[in-house]
Amino acid sequence: MVQELSQKDTRAATRFAARKHLHPKVHPMRTAPDGTAYDVFGSPQSPWVVLIHGLGLNKACWQWTIPALQNDFCILTYDLYGHGMSADPPDTPSLSLFSRQLLGVMDHCNAPSAAIVGFSLGGMIARRFAQDIPARVDALGILHSPHQRTAEAQAAIRARVDQAREHGPGATVEAALERWFTPDFRATNPDMMDTVRGWVLANRKDVYHTVYSVLADGVDEITAPTPPISCPTLVITGDEDYGNGPEMTRAIAAEIPGAETLILKGLRHMALAEDPEAINGPLHRFLKHI
Repeated sequence: MVQELSQKDTRAATRFAARKHLHPKVHPMRTAPDGTAYDVFGSPQSPWVVLIHGLGLNKACWQWTIPALQNDFCILTYDLYGHGMSADPPDTPSLSLFSRQLLGVMDHCNAPSAAIVGFSLGGMIARRFAQDIPARVDALGILHSPHQRTAEAQAAIRARVDQAREHGPGATVEAALERWFTPDFRATNPDMMDTVRGWVLANRKDVYHTVYSVLADGVDEITAPTPPISCPTLVITGDEDYGNGPEMTRAIAAEIPGAETLILKGLRHMALAEDPEAINGPLHRFLKHI
C-alpha cells in the first residue's frame, strides 16, 4: 500500500528570495580508480547516504542538501561519468553502466551499504542499483524521477536528445530551466540560473546526448521490477514537475511495497535548489527512521 504524505507550502517568501549557496566544507578533489570524482562529508562511522545527481548536472547540485544531512550521516557525492570532473563513460552509457560506477565508488570508499538518493536520472540509477545489488541498499530516496511516459512525452524527450546530438547541451538548456524552476524563482534568482546553466553547458557535446538517451530510453528496464524492490523508499516530486509529475511518483511507489510519496506544492523539477527545506526536512526524517 502506498502511503502519501501531505506537504504545506509555507515557505513561499523564502523560496522567492535571493538564496545564498550553502556550500559545505570543501575537500580536495578525490578520484576513484575508474576516474570518478567524489566527495565524502561527515563521519564514516555514521550511516552512509549516497547522493546521485541528474543529467547535465554534477555533485555540486547537492550543496543545498548536504548541510542538512552531514551531522547524522556520512554523505558520498560523486559525478556521473561524462559529468563534472569525472572521466568519460568507459562504455556506451546505460543504467547498468552507471550502476557499476556506483558500486565502484562505494567499494572504493569502503561503504558496505547505503541509503541511495537519486535525483531525476539519478533516481533511475538508484532503482537499477537496488535491483542489481539489493544487499548494498539500505533505503531509496527517489526525487523527481520518471516512470513510463505517454507517447507524446516520449516523442518530446527523444526530440530533445536529437537536438542535443546535433547542437550540444546549449540547444536544450533554456527550455530545461523553464521546466526545472518556477517563473517567479527564475526571474528573482538570475545568479542561480547562471550557475545551473553553466553546469549544463560544461558537458561535452559528443558525450551529453549519449547520457540523455539513457534518461529517455532507460525507464522500461526499471519498471515493474521482478522481484520488486523491497527496501524502505521515499518518492518525491513537485506538483508542477510536468516531466516527472505526481502520477509518475505514485506509479513508482506502487511498484515498491510500503513506499511513501510526497508531492510538493508549487514546485517544479529542481525543488532541491529552489526550496531546499521542502526536500531536506522530509528526507532527513525518512533517513533517520529507516
